[in-house]
Amino acid sequence: MEFWLISVPLDKVTCQSLEKLKRVSAKTGQTTSSRFHIPELKVGTLDVLLEVSDDLSRLDSYTEGVMRQTSQCLAEVMEDSMLVNGEHRTHQKDHQSTQKSYFQTIQVDLATYVTRFQWDRAKYPTAQPLKGLTDIISKQVSQVDIELKSRRAAYSHVNASIQSFERKTEGSLQTRALTNIVKREDLVLNSEYLTTLLVVVPRTAYALWERTYESMSKFVVPRSSRKLIEDVNAGIFTVTLFKNVTAEFKTNAKKHTFTVREYNLDEGEKQMQEMSRLTLNKKELCRTFVCWLKVNFSEIFVAWIHIKVLRTFVESVLRYGLPVSFQAILLQPGKKNRKQLRQQLSSLFKHLDPAAVTGKPDVGLDIPDGSSGQQEYFSYIFYPIKIHLVDPS
Repeated sequence: MEFWLISVPLDKVTCQSLEKLKRVSAKTGQTTSSRFHIPELKVGTLDVLLEVSDDLSRLDSYTEGVMRQTSQCLAEVMEDSMLVNGEHRTHQKDHQSTQKSYFQTIQVDLATYVTRFQWDRAKYPTAQPLKGLTDIISKQVSQVDIELKSRRAAYSHVNASIQSFERKTEGSLQTRALTNIVKREDLVLNSEYLTTLLVVVPRTAYALWERTYESMSKFVVPRSSRKLIEDVNAGIFTVTLFKNVTAEFKTNAKKHTFTVREYNLDEGEKQMQEMSRLTLNKKELCRTFVCWLKVNFSEIFVAWIHIKVLRTFVESVLRYGLPVSFQAILLQPGKKNRKQLRQQLSSLFKHLDPAAVTGKPDVGLDIPDGSSGQQEYFSYIFYPIKIHLVDPS
């Protein structure tokens, strides 16, 4: 979704051109146009205007970047929250549909804010000089940017810790962690004489294991072997025996290509508790992070629109001079007629600067085209307002 904020001087010829633009827009229905209210602001000196113009140009780009990052992060964390809250993959389409619906609703709300814009005097007092207003917005955006990075880093750290743990529980039974496989009831504990070993047996050697495990050492408890888990290559079996023969059993097991896995139950339970703690921590972080992102995305968007208004005011004074006399118009072109509207605007307002129609390069007024990294100069003042939202689909 895209809007064009333009500004033209309030002279007779230009006002007639504006009326023609409104009639054409109403007739074709391909473009909506409306007056855009810009409050009376303190002008200051020419040097201040030039300095603020440069500051606002940089702040505009910076704020748009923070806004995009916030939107992207919101989409990622909302997607992540599906798995954190235990939703199965079978519900993924429903979740994505809900997420997409949310972003579509937000886009409508933002578009409504732009079309019904009113300057927020509580946040940005018009009694402040232009430099002061710019600094207020810059500080606000910087604070959001800093906190976003901090929260994102904390969230990524928890994610990385969980992923590290999950990686240890994957892979071959020869190497993977056994914390989510072996339970307390699988082992003989608190016995002075007996212990339980965990043995990795190739699937092709199950029969050999059953025939030989009781004779791999003295004092093996008969029929004590039980399979805990298997994958495509092997299975893990328990066997109970006397503690004083474990060395002999391990030596003989190795001769049959059976691998005895070392496992500390207390350490494993601590790891499981840590995993549970991390999962709960991530769930809470997810909830608070999504709330923070939603609020601050809206706040940054509001700040960004105020930057566009400030830029329009400053450039209008620089371009059209004093006393302040210009009119701002908000256009919403259809996707298919943007080129046509651009040509129409050039034709209607070419009297403001005939050289601009021939493609005169930017002369330092910093008026971006918005459709590319290049800057173009137009006979009228122009700023694009693209509502950047991540599409979860």
